[in-house]
Amino acid sequence: MSNQAELACVYAALILADDDIAITGEKIQTILKAANVEVEPYWPGLFAKALEGVSIKDLVTRLGSGVGTAPAGGAAAAAPAAAAEAAPAKEEKKKEEEPEESDDDMGLGLFD
Repeated sequence: MSNQAELACVYAALILADDDIAITGEKIQTILKAANVEVEPYWPGLFAKALEGVSIKDLVTRLGSGVGTAPAGGAAAAAPAAAAEAAPAKEEKKKEEEPEESDDDMGLGLFD
């Protein structure tokens, strides 16, 4: 799936959530058709399934307000799941950060 098609599905889901409409594959597809955006037919259903039981408004609010802030009342049950999702991302950053090689490591020391 191209990045544009993926973004289109995300935006369609956000539009539905903003209007307090249940997010279904058919409704995502309807918005995409109205916007003249073509995606593979299975993507709207996958997006709807992935967002099933997720409060998009709470998710956006938590992401927009920064990491470390407490979620508002009804989102307390989703907090452990969000923390579990955030943990692998932190581990990936640690893996990517490798110590920089100094000139001495490459045999380019001043007194070699």
